[in-house]
Amino acid sequence: MNSNNKRLVFKIGAPGLALLGAGAWLLAGNTHAGPNAPAVSSFGRPALTVRTTVLHNEKWARTLQANGSIVPWQEAVIGAQVQGLRIAEVKVSIGDHVKQGEVLATLDNVVRAEEDAPRAVQGRIVAPDSGIISAANATVGSMSQPGAELFRLIRKGRLEWHADLTADELMLLKRGMTAEVMLGEGRLIRGTVRAISPSVDPKTRYGYALVALPESEGVVAGAFARGVFDLNGGTKTLRSLPQSAVMQRGSVTFVLVVGEDRHVHERPVKIGQRNGDRVQIWEGLKPGEPVVETGGAFLTEGDVVQVIPN
Repeated sequence: MNSNNKRLVFKIGAPGLALLGAGAWLLAGNTHAGPNAPAVSSFGRPALTVRTTVLHNEKWARTLQANGSIVPWQEAVIGAQVQGLRIAEVKVSIGDHVKQGEVLATLDNVVRAEEDAPRAVQGRIVAPDSGIISAANATVGSMSQPGAELFRLIRKGRLEWHADLTADELMLLKRGMTAEVMLGEGRLIRGTVRAISPSVDPKTRYGYALVALPESEGVVAGAFARGVFDLNGGTKTLRSLPQSAVMQRGSVTFVLVVGEDRHVHERPVKIGQRNGDRVQIWEGLKPGEPVVETGGAFLTEGDVVQVIPN
């Protein structure tokens, strides 16, 4: 190679070295972040964007709902005390209100032996108590028979609500508790628990409670009725969460607590009653601890979440 060629190579190579040097400087400079460069998150990429909620104090009335029917408080079965006499007259019919001692039916004359001479008196069938006639089987001309039912009387006209309940539900009740009974067309009657069955039917697994109804005028025995028992005597302050924040896996009920590092952690909780879309939290969660409100089914222990400000 002559001297001219050597000078040409040197002239071309010098700018090339300058470009390579500038490239190396740029690459080296990129390894140091400037003061305004964005920081890389140490939390990792969020698995889901969620909204959180905390325990709320609310006033609830703890209640128990049940179905049942209207039944008489007590029914008296009325018959004739003498045999072989014809019924001469029937004075009452079903639905009639009667007073104690009122004549329900008369019988043919009965001959009674007196001290001076026998005399004929008319036999009578009377009401043993005040109430409402619920059945009348007596007919004029029929013969009276001992033990045969001629009339049936709802004593005092009092009716009750017979509520069908499971054993667990029966154990929540106490005598004197109030209940509201709902009949057809929106009629509402307030009553009190009078009696609670001490056992349940082994076939149906149901027992019953009897609720006295002081204002039962116009109510028909045998009618279907729904009712609500007041278990705590009014409202009570409880802590609750939305139903969507409470999850179930097998027999374990839990919530997802969001930590300061935005990782979610499963926390077992004990729940109580429900009210609409709210669930009472007995224990397991402290006031102010944030939990995932919705979307918890898509998260697992330790996932990172992005929290939407409330």
